[in-house]
Amino acid sequence: MIETHQKPSISAVIIAKNEDQMIANCIETLRWCDEIVVIDNGSEDATASLAESLGARVVNFKSPHFDKLREEGLKRTKTDWIFYVDADERVTPILAKEIMVQLETSPASAIRMRRQNVLYGSHFHHGGWQNEYVTRVFKRKDLKNWQGVIHESPVFEGELITVHSPLTHFTHRSVIQGLSKTIAWTPLEAKLLYEANVSPVTVMTLLRKGIMEFIRRAYFQKGYQDGMPGMIEALTQGINRMLVYMQVWELQQNPSIEDLYKKEEVEIANLWQKEPVQKGMAL
Repeated sequence: MIETHQKPSISAVIIAKNEDQMIANCIETLRWCDEIVVIDNGSEDATASLAESLGARVVNFKSPHFDKLREEGLKRTKTDWIFYVDADERVTPILAKEIMVQLETSPASAIRMRRQNVLYGSHFHHGGWQNEYVTRVFKRKDLKNWQGVIHESPVFEGELITVHSPLTHFTHRSVIQGLSKTIAWTPLEAKLLYEANVSPVTVMTLLRKGIMEFIRRAYFQKGYQDGMPGMIEALTQGINRMLVYMQVWELQQNPSIEDLYKKEEVEIANLWQKEPVQKGMAL
């Protein structure tokens, strides 16, 4: 009797929010997968409809927590393997081939790869963006869950292997896009720090955090060697840290800033009760 060998199946899971400019090309690099599932995190643009028109299965699931988004992808797939990809990431043919070979030949339960970051149109090799590795391919039965609101990490059983080819990441495609990410995610970081009872934030805290992050990225991690894009990104990361701690300061206020505004509103309302002004009344 001739034994038939069935190839392991794999699903690609794309986490996306307002990515109608990026989702199509991402999907095109995943056609080798058995299915493509898009976890749409409350997009207000054409991300979901565009993904569906390209044959992806769209799941509407809104959450500010990245671990919950990843876990939703796990729940929504039934294949042997699952490959997590973000909408601004691209898989090259050689990376796809490496992954497929590993699925058929390796006893591993998870696969990691280096992520090649492209910021402002330039491939970054310094500034903390180099040598970044992400674990994204998992044998479904061995992936237990994800942990972490922002910088989420997988919990799995079994062996981890590393492939040679990188996953390409098109991030910070403009100054505004980079700052938009800062605006979107710094409130979560600030909340976590506040809940950890960090020391009261002062002006010196803000300056120290911002300046030291810039120096760390630009000089200690040699971001200057990536040219002007590297320096701009180092500044952006410094601004990022300052914005995080500005929001921690905001959360630390007692009474809260919101309560202070409410008090102002009440005081003005009381003034109108004491000194009503009728329509047409002369000053």
